[in-house]
Amino acid sequence: MEAITYNELLSQETLRDPLAFYAHLREHEPLSSFTFGAIKIWVIATTYDETIALLKDPRLVKDIRKVFPEGNPQILQPYGEAFQLLIQNMLGADPPDHTRLRGLVSKAFTPRMIEQLHPRIQHITDELLEAVQKQGQMDLVTDFAYPLPMTVISEMLGIPSQDRAQFRTWTQALLNAFSTPGQESQAMAIVETFIAYIKTLLATKRENPGEDLTSGLLQVEEQGDRLSEKELISMIWLLIVAGHETTANLLSNGTLALLQHPEQIRLLRADPSLISSTIEELLRYTAPVIFAGGRLASEDIPFHGQVIHKGEGVRISSVAADTDPQQFTDPETLDITRQVNKHLAFGKGIHICLGAPLARLEGQIAIGTLFQRLPHLRLGCEPEQLAWNPLPNLRSLKSLPVIF
Repeated sequence: MEAITYNELLSQETLRDPLAFYAHLREHEPLSSFTFGAIKIWVIATTYDETIALLKDPRLVKDIRKVFPEGNPQILQPYGEAFQLLIQNMLGADPPDHTRLRGLVSKAFTPRMIEQLHPRIQHITDELLEAVQKQGQMDLVTDFAYPLPMTVISEMLGIPSQDRAQFRTWTQALLNAFSTPGQESQAMAIVETFIAYIKTLLATKRENPGEDLTSGLLQVEEQGDRLSEKELISMIWLLIVAGHETTANLLSNGTLALLQHPEQIRLLRADPSLISSTIEELLRYTAPVIFAGGRLASEDIPFHGQVIHKGEGVRISSVAADTDPQQFTDPETLDITRQVNKHLAFGKGIHICLGAPLARLEGQIAIGTLFQRLPHLRLGCEPEQLAWNPLPNLRSLKSLPVIF
């Protein structure tokens, strides 16, 4: 077993071609580790079947308190109480807490509820493209990929339009700070500002409830159960961040992948009904999310001749699973006509992404409309000039200049 450096995971070379990097790990080093601060974290890059088994393994838990009942100074101390508040949502919980929290919010994300957003998502997509149409060029990240999902989730939550721009600033700063040891104080200053905003939003919605999701979460009750104030803050935080960041990556990474495979664009333009399989393939191939969430070992776990000790962190690579040749034919080939595509981009098991129906719909509308409306769309720079944000869990372009 060789150690892997944190910088290797974040390098431009790795982020430019994560499929090759994690496929290599899967074949030669399915279990490797790095240190983050004082914490040992294992990177697991293994087969599709083994990955699913791990994502469903009850020994790998989300809730820090299950492993460290009194808290762990090494993990939590640098971040303080505000950070602990933010992890009190379903993403940081295990059953029965996870079951309860997910149940209270899941009604807003059923495929039927999401499909009702179709006309609005189409309208936002058209507006964004009309705003840049005459320019003949845009930065697809800042002009399209980010504002589309941010507008959608903000409208769902009832966040005023004038407040939305700051969320991207906060989110980007936080992701950068949390991924860099020694940046904890900067991260926490933003967290406290973010929390203060959410508290004000909740107070406003209590006074004047609307038809939005925030008002619904304040009123939701299931068998006499409600979300506490801390749970509400944490849940809204999660919905804001998860509701735009990963979808933005799908749109920008997916557009780049298609522009680098013009034969696939021709197939899509010739047959727009391929948009559904196109989005599934882009989810598999472009790796908007590198790992299927962080977990902690709740006991010593033997794996591939090593032992993951209790309290050590685990990152399970969905990219390695999604390039497993035993599961996918020609896995490192982009094929929008791929019919059997049970990728793990949304995870698996009880923590499978709640927002998957929304991300799929946004992807289908945005990518489908983009390539139909802009028939001459092409890259505005050499691919080698593109830069990626050095984030440990997300594959995120800093910008994507395009010409049309």
